[in-house]
Amino acid sequence: MAARGRCPSCGSAALGEDAHYAQQQLVCAACGCVLSEGLLTTTYAEEEHLREVAYSQSTGQKEQLSRCLQRGIRRVQDLCKVLQLPRVFEETAVSYFQRAVQHPSFHLVSLEKKELLGGCCVFVTCRQHNWPVTMGTICSLLYAKQELFASVYLSLQKELELSVPALSLADLVKTHLNSFRLFEHTADVPARFVEDKEKMVARTMQIVELASETWLVTGRHPVPIVTAAAFLSWQSLQPAARLTCTLARFCKLAGVDLPPPAHLRLKELLEILLRMASQLAWLRVFNVDKKTVVKYVGDLLQHRIFLLKNAFCLEDGEEQRAAAPGEGSPGEGSRGEGSLGSPPAAGGAAQEEGCASEGKRQREDGPRPLLPPCLINPRKRLRTAAPSPSDSAITGDEPISDSEIEQYLRGPEEIRAFRKAKAW
Repeated sequence: MAARGRCPSCGSAALGEDAHYAQQQLVCAACGCVLSEGLLTTTYAEEEHLREVAYSQSTGQKEQLSRCLQRGIRRVQDLCKVLQLPRVFEETAVSYFQRAVQHPSFHLVSLEKKELLGGCCVFVTCRQHNWPVTMGTICSLLYAKQELFASVYLSLQKELELSVPALSLADLVKTHLNSFRLFEHTADVPARFVEDKEKMVARTMQIVELASETWLVTGRHPVPIVTAAAFLSWQSLQPAARLTCTLARFCKLAGVDLPPPAHLRLKELLEILLRMASQLAWLRVFNVDKKTVVKYVGDLLQHRIFLLKNAFCLEDGEEQRAAAPGEGSPGEGSRGEGSLGSPPAAGGAAQEEGCASEGKRQREDGPRPLLPPCLINPRKRLRTAAPSPSDSAITGDEPISDSEIEQYLRGPEEIRAFRKAKAW
């Protein structure tokens, strides 16, 4: 209590300041008379002078902004604790969130996007520290749509000018397989379907590397490729008990979603394995197809470089090999035509048909060019541009004027002949 004169009501000198609801007041301690009171809408700098200012510049507005910032920081910290991230990651994500909240580009966005902003800051931090976390994991924790999360993430990366490295395929394989429920025996997973985690991750990595070397990864979403590779590796480790299991059942047992393109990626991987199996000598005696080739995945991956080199070639090499079987010596042809004078109606046709089928089989078994699937099996036709009216009017039969005809003549004799004909 600090005495400041006397109370005009009771004449008491017991006057003091009282912060009533955070508002400074001068009150008489004897009778409770309020001698003076401050203003609620003041800034921190103007509180001492009791000057009235606009609410947008007042302590109330700043207090509201700080509450929003505090809620966002707590959301970022909680997300880091759920993901079990180190303390350094949490501090970096919080600093990114503070910068984003103060940036003008995020002041007028929707409330849903503001709630995703903290998750984007955590995702950026994990990518910068090479911590394998996918966007789908963050979205599942925030109950957010991936399309909306991706838009906020791209805006954050652009506005704050953040450098975010891409996640490597090896890290993505390890992260994706960590969520599988096939490594422990439970009521939903039979004992014959349980697999060792390290073995499955190692073989899946080898199959993904094979897919990368054969153009199956370029331009594709990585998750369907990893899912198909994990299914093949899981089957190949115990093929006798798992060949009857389908890809859909495998994903259900693993507790992961089945991406629609995974069936196409599985088909492409099986075609590559079949081409490699045709070059392995001791497998030619077996009737290997898309179902049984899974049994020999371990051997195919062990000799991957050699088999790929023999199963695929460049286009020029294929044309040379295709032309070589068709070349024959003249002596052979003459001996075939002049032998015993037999009628070629039946025997000749059968021989030609047999040679054609044998040549086709040799071309199928021989090496073919290693090209992207979009060039081997194009799905979309290229759209040709509609001709313009000026181009459609030109047919090529238009007469050439005398002033332009000299541009089409190349020799002096032609020029002299043209001049002679013109004079005539």
